Amino acid sequence: MAIAGRPVAVRLRARVPALTTRVVARLLSDLPVYAELPHEEIAGDIADIVQHNLRLFADVLEHRRAATDGELAQQRDSAAQRAEEGVPLDAILTAYQVGVAMCWEETAQDAGPGDLPAVLEIMDRILVLQQQLTSAVSGAYLEARQILDSQEHGGRHALMAALLTGEDLDGFTRRTGLRPAARYLTMTLALAPHPDETGTGLPQVPGAASASGSGAGAGVAARRKIRRIRTALDRFAGTPALTALDASGGTVLLPVAEPPRWDGPGGLCDLIAEATRAAGVPITAAAETASPDGVPAAVARNAEIVDLVARTGRAPGLYRLSDVLLEYQLSRPSEALRGLAGLLSPLDAKPELLHTLETYLGHGLDRRAAAAALHVHPNTVDYRIRRIDRLTGLSPARPADLQHLSAALVARRSVQGAGTPGPARSFGGYERTTGA
Repeated sequence: MAIAGRPVAVRLRARVPALTTRVVARLLSDLPVYAELPHEEIAGDIADIVQHNLRLFADVLEHRRAATDGELAQQRDSAAQRAEEGVPLDAILTAYQVGVAMCWEETAQDAGPGDLPAVLEIMDRILVLQQQLTSAVSGAYLEARQILDSQEHGGRHALMAALLTGEDLDGFTRRTGLRPAARYLTMTLALAPHPDETGTGLPQVPGAASASGSGAGAGVAARRKIRRIRTALDRFAGTPALTALDASGGTVLLPVAEPPRWDGPGGLCDLIAEATRAAGVPITAAAETASPDGVPAAVARNAEIVDLVARTGRAPGLYRLSDVLLEYQLSRPSEALRGLAGLLSPLDAKPELLHTLETYLGHGLDRRAAAAALHVHPNTVDYRIRRIDRLTGLSPARPADLQHLSAALVARRSVQGAGTPGPARSFGGYERTTGA
């Protein structure tokens, strides 16, 4: 099939990269919801599906046939993802219509009077393809929304709420017919914001420079982040996870037959690493396996651990109680706690000394590494450590004093954080505020 003596399919394939850029720019200019999508999504998923559709149209014209079911799989997957991100169906269908119209303009622009038969056939093929795309996209979108609505309002939501609030589970099973698993891996996650939620993402597509960080765009970016984390959790568990997540984090319950391994291939550390890569943001997590009756207490401990990790400046990653035993114990209210914190009170007016002490201990008493982190000369670190000794009577060079200094730093952070509620965590529609 040719126009102006040139095969239409060959010409269209050659124009795919440039035409993709034009179609994406048109979507951004004509459809506000697309202009508010994250840059990562526009240059990734959206551009990919546009290219796929253009190449599919070239195949349809070249072989003079309708698209096959398999050739529409990527469009169905894309529609399901947009449904999970809350993009309206009418905007998606309009985007496809814009792409089809621009594809038609590209193929017919050089047509002359003698090309009328080819033009009519191309029009017929493109109308058939548009009908197929509309059907596939609408069906996949509505199916995904139905599943999401069922999860949000159905039995899984009720089961999670029952587990987290300590409801009588025997009575819950009799009432609903839903039986809890024998044990659950409980996790609390703290999620950093993605650049597309804060407007710091770099534009990758012309016309999208000011999209990220706006209300709807930030919301899409947050839902995209959460969806990717849920996918990693579901893959790990082999079954849909019970989750109550928002943009800042939340609670996860995974039914498990046995407590999962912590380290090694396929362990929980690998799970958090995979979720971090998928979401593109640092994740701090705490995990504990518990029986159904023990879920509320395990979740509360996890939340305390995550808060302690944040307060003590530790790196993102997966933690358990044994990783923060000293901090956890010292965060318990007592008179000894304030006394221990008071060992460092002579440094209150010398913040540079306190920061040096924290950095020096954090680098394993390596004066050169501490100096590099502080951007000072190693001799300056030595001088400040001597000043700390003179003011407090404690020196990291003396083993007994080193233990007191480490504990005093932890106690000081705990005392300073006392009375400041921790982050609110969502528990299946309920909220509890955690604090040390």
